[in-house]
Amino acid sequence: MERFGFVGLPNAGKSSLYNALAGGGALAAPYAFATTDPNIGVAKVPDVRLDRLAEMSSSKKVVPTSVEFADIGGLVEGASQGEGLGNKFLAGIREVDAIVFVLRAFRDIDVPGPSDPLEHLRVVEVELALADLDTTEKQLDKVRRAAKGDMSLGPALAALGKAVDQLGEGVPLYRSDLSADDRTALRPFFLLTDKPVLAVVNLDEEQVMDPDPVLAPVCAELEGASSTAGPGGAVAGAQVVGMCVQLEAEAALLPEVDRVEMLEGLGLGEGALPVFVRAAYHLLGLRTYFTTGEKESRAWTFRAGSSAPECAGRIHTDFQRGFIRAETIRWDTLLDKGSWSGARDSGLVRSEGKDYFPEDGDVMEFRFNV
Repeated sequence: MERFGFVGLPNAGKSSLYNALAGGGALAAPYAFATTDPNIGVAKVPDVRLDRLAEMSSSKKVVPTSVEFADIGGLVEGASQGEGLGNKFLAGIREVDAIVFVLRAFRDIDVPGPSDPLEHLRVVEVELALADLDTTEKQLDKVRRAAKGDMSLGPALAALGKAVDQLGEGVPLYRSDLSADDRTALRPFFLLTDKPVLAVVNLDEEQVMDPDPVLAPVCAELEGASSTAGPGGAVAGAQVVGMCVQLEAEAALLPEVDRVEMLEGLGLGEGALPVFVRAAYHLLGLRTYFTTGEKESRAWTFRAGSSAPECAGRIHTDFQRGFIRAETIRWDTLLDKGSWSGARDSGLVRSEGKDYFPEDGDVMEFRFNV
């Protein structure tokens, strides 16, 4: 299960975003450090494709994929030097797969703090980069000494040197020009800014009606994302999404029928969770395949570029170890035929081997022998 950590200044809306996604449970208060220990939540990923497959198969059980997120305490200037929650805060970030910057744009005189998302972005990037600079300088010295007797440490030594140069210029590693090999060599050091980043710009009710003027500067700062790409813009190493977190958190507490009515009435569409998950999946290169039958329909997450045996291993290691083939069909093609047997009779089910790389939306049945 992928884990996302919410990072931002006090009162940016991190706990409210957590509540919007998890349906409540975190204290959202207008003062600094209301959250001192991370709140951990798990949300089921809504997917209409899974629902329709389960309906077709009359499945007794439906199992969607899930994501985990952590509401980490507020970051302040000087966190890299121990200010605020200091090292406790930074340790919480090291454990996540991707960082979600929560950047405040909403205006409220009763909530302390700046309402300029670029100011929020500046502080979080500087503090994380300074923390990484301290780590890489210490590791560079250590690896340099060790490399005198171990030539295999050459790639790590070179990558650390490049990272020190970039971080010293204030450039977070997620938007640096480090190569894929450099990033692989840096992975054992668990650097904070060498993680994918999703920026959630927290809008007020007026801004959400016309978000582009607010989102455009953030997109431009994060490597020039297009401000005309709808609610989110894909960028090199980061992605930007705008939402009114407070409204989403209030909607999350309502029964489903009332929630849908509220979101539609406010022009918020399908709500925070689907928007967040799509952006997060795109950021991490995640895809979904399905298994379906009378007993169960289930969604499975896999990394883009995974082979059929590797995808089979998401179910059980025996499936990967004894993989023979994968009976495969697109989800919508299967729905058109109404059943596996109908699709097979029409010759639409493909038999794929070990060299097949599944695509998002594939429905598969695996044949294996151990």
